[in-house]
Amino acid sequence: MNKHAQPPLGLLLAVLFTLLCALLGTTRAQALESAPVTSPHATVSLVSESDRFEADKPIRLGLRFVLAKGWHVYWRNPGDAGQPPQIDWKLAAGAQAGEIEWPAPVRYRQGPVMNYVFEREVTLPVALTLPTDGGIVEADADWLVCADVCIPEKGHFRLTLQPGTPAASAQAPLFVAADARHPVPAPFATGIAADGALSVAAKAGDVPLRAAWFFPEKWGAVEHAAPQPFQRAEAGFILRLKPGQVFDPKAHLKGVLLTKDEDGLERAYQVDAAPGAVDIGRPIGVATVDSESPAQDDGTSLLRWIALAFLGGLILNAMPCVFPVLAIKALQVARAGGAARREVRQDALAYTAGVLGAFLVLALVFLGLRGAGIAAGWGFQFQSPAFVIGMAWLMFAIGLSLSGVLEFGSRTAGLGQSLAARGGLAGSFFTGLLAVIVATPCTAPFMGAAIAAALSGSAAQALTIFLAMGLGLAAPYASLALFPGIARRLPRPGRWMLVFRQAMAFPMYGAAIWLLWVASTQAGDSAVLLAALGMLALALAAWAWHWHARHPGAAWKGVAGMAVIGLVLVSLRVAGLQPETAARPLQAQQDTAAEPWSDARLDALRAEGKPVFVNMTAAWCVTCLVNEKVALGAPAVAEAFSRAGVTYLKGDWTRADPAITRFLRNYRREGVPLYVFFPAGNAAPVVLPQILTEKVVLDHLSLPSP
Repeated sequence: MNKHAQPPLGLLLAVLFTLLCALLGTTRAQALESAPVTSPHATVSLVSESDRFEADKPIRLGLRFVLAKGWHVYWRNPGDAGQPPQIDWKLAAGAQAGEIEWPAPVRYRQGPVMNYVFEREVTLPVALTLPTDGGIVEADADWLVCADVCIPEKGHFRLTLQPGTPAASAQAPLFVAADARHPVPAPFATGIAADGALSVAAKAGDVPLRAAWFFPEKWGAVEHAAPQPFQRAEAGFILRLKPGQVFDPKAHLKGVLLTKDEDGLERAYQVDAAPGAVDIGRPIGVATVDSESPAQDDGTSLLRWIALAFLGGLILNAMPCVFPVLAIKALQVARAGGAARREVRQDALAYTAGVLGAFLVLALVFLGLRGAGIAAGWGFQFQSPAFVIGMAWLMFAIGLSLSGVLEFGSRTAGLGQSLAARGGLAGSFFTGLLAVIVATPCTAPFMGAAIAAALSGSAAQALTIFLAMGLGLAAPYASLALFPGIARRLPRPGRWMLVFRQAMAFPMYGAAIWLLWVASTQAGDSAVLLAALGMLALALAAWAWHWHARHPGAAWKGVAGMAVIGLVLVSLRVAGLQPETAARPLQAQQDTAAEPWSDARLDALRAEGKPVFVNMTAAWCVTCLVNEKVALGAPAVAEAFSRAGVTYLKGDWTRADPAITRFLRNYRREGVPLYVFFPAGNAAPVVLPQILTEKVVLDHLSLPSP
């Protein structure tokens, strides 16, 4: 691509990023945090989930602990030693405060002593109802902060809330993080035998559990420091606890069951085990003791997430979202066949820098949104019709460029050398950016868990994991930087590249058409009309500029200028587009085999003990569409669903939906697709992989193949 053809692509990318930043910057949350009480060991403050309150309606405040490295505070049952934080509220008359909503703790062993603690940072939420004049909230709190020694600390906190319609405060993400660790009612039966064997009817044979721990609600119910051997059974698993000093074999045993799956994701369940054992069939294999303690993470978990993120990014290259960009990448690789080693290396590094730069921007956007109290997930930007139309225009413009409409002065003589010289480092850098942008509607295996870990961790952890993912995506092309000699084995540039380049324009046009369809599902026919007008203006501007380059003149320049003005005017209309809930039925409403998902419908089916399959999807999620085509839409799966009486619920995230966002986060996911099977009889739910086949679905559902 010659130097005259570069500005349109670079300019459009700049406009795209500006549009995205403007879109994401429209909402700002108000910070609501009290003056902190600080010590060398902890910084403690009172925070609010909402920036305003309504009289007599619940609002959540929380005591936030930011702990120095090596220091911790205690859970409600501290274990063998320690003391949990206490809060004494000073509220106006008529106000009420609930109990602390304790997140699940981690185990902390010191020699023979086992404690249940919080490290690094934790927020302890409490629900309050306030009268109209009760906006001033004060609290006295005391806590024990420990490392090798324990130091009692206390503080007084004051927070002023304004009455009005509540909206998420800047501290709302702290509550999201706490909720992610808050135990949910166990959907499976549990029983506690007289010998301390906790039987769990969680179908461990289907759930890829790696380990489990039990945290008793009350001190002394079990021996805290004793091993908890884990053994699978035919229809559940057993966790062998050692009865403690106050264990009563005739009483219920309450506490938190923390499970960890093969991907390292933890889930916390509130259990109330009835005396006796529940029927879980015969034990399988031998009992094992997982000595890994969540509290004693020495960084290996972060390394694991980095490895998963790299692998997920690498596999993302094979996802259909990236196919349109393969056209550009293929051309660059072809050019490398006739380039010098130094040029090959620089080109690969520029592409890698573009990919890493885009992932860095994505990570910063996610962190910025999290800091502003806005819930967002992977691919969230495609929930905006303006962004989708902007992407359609970009794909269309690239298609025009590949077709030669934006090319000036094409010569047949020396064509191979000319093509090899086109693009340059800027072109490679922008290709890297584009690869990330178009890849976001897809997810690959391992990515979901890695993104969830990134967004639930510190800023440094999030940046590290995102960059690892970017490195994985860039790895195939970046390898040319390490081994530029590979390029010599590629075909030499020649006339064939012109045909190849023009052919590669059609995947771009196809992507643009797909994005138009996505926009139509979000904002209706008017979105399609505006998008088409923008494409017309783009094509007219490109055509006029093409002839202006060959025959310079005011007329051609004027036509191009008028087309650009038209594109700007259309862009202003597009920027104001909002998702229309009644614009067009979403996927869930169009799929006759599925019912629209809702929390209420799922709860009702679960209460009846019926099996349910939940599919969280979006029209812009290419992975979702492929899975539905090749797996969920297969006749064998439909027949298996019908034979087993499975109700198929589909949640559509094409437009932003806070309820679906909450559901995703309940399963530690930050985007779609998510597939969860709830077996009959309220057994534990089964989370399926993000890439499905017919066999994978049938195997995970434990349904017999027809």
